Amino acid sequence: MKERLVLIGNGMAGIRTLEELLKQDSERYEITVFGKEPHPNYNRIQLSSVLQGDTELHDIMLNDYDWYKDNKIELITGDAITHVDTERQTLYSAAGVERPYDRLIFATGSNPFMLPLPGADKEGVIAFRNIQDCETMINTSKSYKKAVVIGGGLLGLEAARGLLNLGMEVDVIHLADRLMENQLDGEASGMLKEELQAQGMNIHLKKQTEALIGADRVEGLQFKDGESLDADLVVMAVGIRPNIELAKETGIDVGKAILVNDYMETSHENIYAVGECAEHREVVYGLVTPLFEQAKVLASRLCKEDGASYEGSIVSTSLKVSGVDVFSAGEFMDTDETKSIRVHDEFEDTFKKVVVRDNYVVGSVLFGDTSDSPRILSMMRSSQDVSGMNKATILPSESAEDNAGSAVELMPDEENICGCNGVCKGEIVSAIKEQGLTTVEEVKKTTNASRSCGGCKPQVTELLSLATGEDASQAEEPICGCTDHSHEDVVAAIREMELTYIPEVMNVLGWETEDGCTKCRPALNYYLGMVNPLDYEDDENSRFINERMHANIQNDGTFSVVPRMYGGVTDSDQLRTIANVADKYDVPLLKVTGGQRIDLLGIEKENLPSVWDDLGMRSGNAYGKGMRTVKTCVGENFCRFGTQDSIGLGIKMEQKFEGMKTPHKVKMAVSACPRNCAESGIKDVGIVGVEGAWEIFVAGNAGVDLKKSERLCKVETDEEVLEITAAFLQHYRENARYLERTSHYIDRVGLDTVKKVVLEDEKEKAALNERMDIALSIEQDPWTDIVDSEDKQKDLFEKKQVSITT
Repeated sequence: MKERLVLIGNGMAGIRTLEELLKQDSERYEITVFGKEPHPNYNRIQLSSVLQGDTELHDIMLNDYDWYKDNKIELITGDAITHVDTERQTLYSAAGVERPYDRLIFATGSNPFMLPLPGADKEGVIAFRNIQDCETMINTSKSYKKAVVIGGGLLGLEAARGLLNLGMEVDVIHLADRLMENQLDGEASGMLKEELQAQGMNIHLKKQTEALIGADRVEGLQFKDGESLDADLVVMAVGIRPNIELAKETGIDVGKAILVNDYMETSHENIYAVGECAEHREVVYGLVTPLFEQAKVLASRLCKEDGASYEGSIVSTSLKVSGVDVFSAGEFMDTDETKSIRVHDEFEDTFKKVVVRDNYVVGSVLFGDTSDSPRILSMMRSSQDVSGMNKATILPSESAEDNAGSAVELMPDEENICGCNGVCKGEIVSAIKEQGLTTVEEVKKTTNASRSCGGCKPQVTELLSLATGEDASQAEEPICGCTDHSHEDVVAAIREMELTYIPEVMNVLGWETEDGCTKCRPALNYYLGMVNPLDYEDDENSRFINERMHANIQNDGTFSVVPRMYGGVTDSDQLRTIANVADKYDVPLLKVTGGQRIDLLGIEKENLPSVWDDLGMRSGNAYGKGMRTVKTCVGENFCRFGTQDSIGLGIKMEQKFEGMKTPHKVKMAVSACPRNCAESGIKDVGIVGVEGAWEIFVAGNAGVDLKKSERLCKVETDEEVLEITAAFLQHYRENARYLERTSHYIDRVGLDTVKKVVLEDEKEKAALNERMDIALSIEQDPWTDIVDSEDKQKDLFEKKQVSITT
């Protein structure tokens, strides 16, 4: 009979323990996992990506339900443990579930710390810790404008960046005199502050909140210096506290957290603790690398009594803050006993500092370029004597010699590449050579490198290139786990073998699953439609729900409806019609969107066709992978700075590309002058008017990885803008991978490659325009299509009654 192992907590540390345990002895335990949240294990580090809206929960899932099933693990979600009886070795949940155990792991993580301020219990005051917090912020941004984040640490800045992306005005309140004071020195912190202010955040340092003001809902903050600030939403990101209440009630010894020895054992026999809820040698860790190191030790202890012990971790942070690469480790502040190597490049906006004491590296801060971080961390961990080294040896990226070799190439095999998962260079290289790995995805699946925060992906890619002799950055990744075929393989097969429907593609290319998955089916549906626009019949069941319903589903199950307003222009008739529809259907909220349109929120599903019919307007496609909107400024007809008719051109562009399907959403803008009031600099296609001409910019976006667009060319007429834009977008449609934004596509293939086709090759430019015209010729308004079809209304929107027999 197997031993019974129960894990309290379905987070990253606990599940990593099980992953390590399954590697060593998959048959020893009968495993049960209790999770308080109603989800499988997800990557909490990627919550900011969910917050900014481009990534959804399933994209950051580390272990889906199938993983638990395949490993015969009982997963109980949405149910917290309320009592542990250590004498009977049995635990009890809030929902009344009872499970006995032979060994028990506490991986209860942390709770966000909420400042005990007057007014902290008001509506609109939240933390930033889980999926629910993300959803609250996303929904709040649809109704309110001003957000304040209390806390200028990493989590607070991630929340602030996400709220900025959601279109809110964002102020960051921080008590200390610099941002991220636990990771950055004054110089690096100052550079970060300048960057964030340039992105639109208002930063308030040395500011202490005294109270949150308002009636039922928060309306502002009162500070101790007598000043105040308006706010519709307050996010507290001021730290976390280990979640140890259950351990305390169980009688387990606790200090700041659950006390554990070098084998993660608590004061009670057969009870262990791992992760943020554990205190080892008076230290409680909150970063993922130490938690995974603890998980490895605990798994070993659970499988064999003589496993390795945990000796503590060197804390380092390698991350991306609002698009800026940052690395911090060890002692980064100067003292009388330390010396530093400093490189501050104001042209490249990078800062590098390595702190040395008694000829040993004891800390570092890197800002803007973190490529030397693995080497620095390795020198710290191995206590390497650097007395004979020069600056270029310690910081290889600063070497002036072309043949100096890359930082990754110079690393010893035992040096960690992936700090999150503890994967060293030697393990990755061995896996690549012994198992014939050719893509980063394969390396990730085999070794776990780059699986968590993804910060080491560039190093993994470089190692892959060095080991295989091929440029791994250009390597083709498989579409999903259902197949080994890449996006490029599939598109080529569809073209060459004239494949015409999804099951045929899967059958011919030997799909490993019968029906595919939520990643490959939408991709295949897009590729088939892109290759055969006139003949392919769109498979609605292979679309995401918003695209299937032609509206955005909300957290309460209702939908939002955004009718099209070309160029952001409307009139009194349209506004009157929208107002009438809002009254007729009791629409709870009307919201002006960032794309200069009006969003009707809270529509019941069964009312959608009637709402569209009553509006008599075309779909704004605010839900789809395709052309969303063309934002415009008022232009030369009204603005004293405007040099061009931005509204006129914007309307022409929106009318031409309306209904166009693309690998990911495409947003455009037209500004009448370089003041860029329509934000053309961060759009997939941005047009900027100059004296007598238009400049065309491409591949910008405003996501987590904020990307400024790149200048494609300068033309004189509206017709040239439309021709070149069509060529660029058709090239993107035909060559980008499904769910690849224009910014990532250009990063992958290079702007010069695209320029050669859409600017320099007249024949191909004409051909691209012709294929774009064919693709657009079959597009029709989806709302009208459904309003005219009783069958579609019945299939998609009719409320069905389900009878229950007892």
